[in-house]
Amino acid sequence: MSGGLVKRSLILSGHRTSVALESEFWAALEGMARARAMGLPALIAAIDAARDPARPLASALRVAALHAQQVRADLGAEPTAC
Repeated sequence: MSGGLVKRSLILSGHRTSVALESEFWAALEGMARARAMGLPALIAAIDAARDPARPLASALRVAALHAQQVRADLGAEPTAC
């Protein structure tokens, strides 16, 4: 693990925002987007739209990445490299 946070800027619901996540979580989210044949911004927008407003976006993204890895493991697939 590299341990450092990587900040990315994006536009959600017409508002510019930035999210800081560990590079391993960005890699997992990019893998999720590829698996769903969608861009990373579209995936993040979908996670944002579905999250509890009380949960910070960064937390929701980490939980989504973890959940996707757990589903892959349950299906017997190798987890994506983080």
